[in-house]
Amino acid sequence: LQADGQMRTGRDIVIAAILGAEEFGFATAALIVLGCVMLRHCHLNNCSVGVATQDEILRKRFGGKPEYLQTYFTFVAEEARRIMAGLGARKIDELIGRTEFLERNEGVLHWKARGVNFSNILYKPQVPPHVGTHCTTKQDHGIDKVLDLELIELAKNALENKEPVKADLAIRNTDRTTGAMLSGEVSKRYGEDGLPDGTMHFKFNGTAGQSFGAFLAKGITFEIEGESNDYIGKGLSGGKIIVYPPKRASFKPSENIIIGNTSFYGATSGEAYIRGVAGERFCIRNSGVFAVIEGVGDHGCEYMTGGRVIVIGKTGRNFAAGMSGGIAYVYDEDKKFRSRCNMGMVELERIGSEDKFAIHSLLLNHYKYTGSEKAKKILDNMEKEVKNFVKIMPTEYKRVLEGGIVKKKPVFVEVSDG
Repeated sequence: LQADGQMRTGRDIVIAAILGAEEFGFATAALIVLGCVMLRHCHLNNCSVGVATQDEILRKRFGGKPEYLQTYFTFVAEEARRIMAGLGARKIDELIGRTEFLERNEGVLHWKARGVNFSNILYKPQVPPHVGTHCTTKQDHGIDKVLDLELIELAKNALENKEPVKADLAIRNTDRTTGAMLSGEVSKRYGEDGLPDGTMHFKFNGTAGQSFGAFLAKGITFEIEGESNDYIGKGLSGGKIIVYPPKRASFKPSENIIIGNTSFYGATSGEAYIRGVAGERFCIRNSGVFAVIEGVGDHGCEYMTGGRVIVIGKTGRNFAAGMSGGIAYVYDEDKKFRSRCNMGMVELERIGSEDKFAIHSLLLNHYKYTGSEKAKKILDNMEKEVKNFVKIMPTEYKRVLEGGIVKKKPVFVEVSDG
């Protein structure tokens, strides 16, 4: 059982343990130790101390060091040990659930709290000595059976010699976080540089579980003929993800959901081509991925800080809420997009020549990888269809680009044969 929420001191840890906690989550206090001054601007990309921002100039102001956290948690541990010694406990395990160590301090109670009954919170069941009252057996996560182990074995030549590897595999919704361990192996050997594009190409058939392609490293391509669950592409780090329906499918991809909610959450770089519709919060906190999708649910591009997103279909409500960077293009065929867009931090613009090139380039890739009929329809009549696109531009990001503070990333294109 883990407890968190305003954990700051050793006393907090002792009280949480007495109430039954076995793990303790520290967040705000740890951030403050590293230099956070609680500006509460995390979603605006303008953190002046360089904690919550993608701005290269602001990030240089970050002064946090690992040693600060080590010192802080040493103090927390020492305070906890002093209190435990006073209670006669040598280990945290000896504290867990020992609610007899707690009593109400009537002197500090607000008058409204005096009548609160804590008996259910402090209840301690009477059990025989052989019955455990805290975690005594480690959970079996089944790590020794995950799909990534097979991927790592198949990718041995790519990992060791950078030789191209291709393979087809079946996947089920119980296969979760597929690609994370493989990406870890790439990062151990090659760091942030990863591998050359296309070094590994794995095609999956079936339904992928949660967090498919999480933290996928540069040089790895994951292709699904089927569908995927929530959190696909979470933390995508240079890899490429392609999703399209089975070739035997009779439904229209542009009218059916093919990936779940909160996709490409916090992704930093890479590409994504999805032939179908996404659930809610598509590309939330995206800071560098180039993605094409054929429709999204509510809150698309929420808190986005970088990258490019093209939606060649309808969006849900509250699109671009908290979007402080990057650019999105939406195919607004029914001219109703403005009513579904959160205009708090963005403005809608006409498509310029650079935008047209970006849209054309990414749609070419989308058609090449997924065979999208909708992309082909737009590409075949680009001069007319481009007029149906609207550009979603964050106001502050635009100001920064115009001021030359941040250089605009070029939009790439891969030209297929013919």
